[in-house]
Amino acid sequence: MKQSRGIKPIAYPAPVYIVGTYDAEGNPNMMAAAWGGICCSRPPSLCVSLRSATQSHGNIVARKSFTISIPSETYVAEADYAGLISGREVDKFAEADLTPVRAEYVDAPYVGEYPVVIECALTHTVELGLHTLFVGEVRDVKADEDVFDAQGKLDVTKIKPLIWAPDDRGYYGIGEKLGDAFAIGRALMNDQTEG
Repeated sequence: MKQSRGIKPIAYPAPVYIVGTYDAEGNPNMMAAAWGGICCSRPPSLCVSLRSATQSHGNIVARKSFTISIPSETYVAEADYAGLISGREVDKFAEADLTPVRAEYVDAPYVGEYPVVIECALTHTVELGLHTLFVGEVRDVKADEDVFDAQGKLDVTKIKPLIWAPDDRGYYGIGEKLGDAFAIGRALMNDQTEG
């Protein structure tokens, strides 16, 4: 029997995104965010929800752009650090010994050491309550050469992205591949038409 957990913002898995922005003076900032994901395929778009109290919130509103850097398991401490302190107080890139790299297509920095980076131009802002949902159209995806498979596709087992568990507030890695999407379930179709 299932046990009620009450009303909570819980979904699994939650990504660990590092949101990159510039402040009014052009200083790079990064923050950890777990509330976000893919929200549209055409145009390709990602979303992230931030509290208005964060420096990154104001930076996105002013600059109309942001990046999402996806840290690997190697950088779990640095990713956590990005969510512990405000960029108004310290240079988080310098303190975490990470490199801010100017994005090619949007007005925002990304983390040079992280294996995958997504450059986003702000297209929608939705006030939800405590958080604001920012939707960004993907202007480019960059990835380190060593995280591609033999067919030239991103290999999640080489990226080793972090996931966050909202209920126990822990970081985790990914597990093994269980099957191919749009294929493993075909055995259950019993000659039914798709869709």
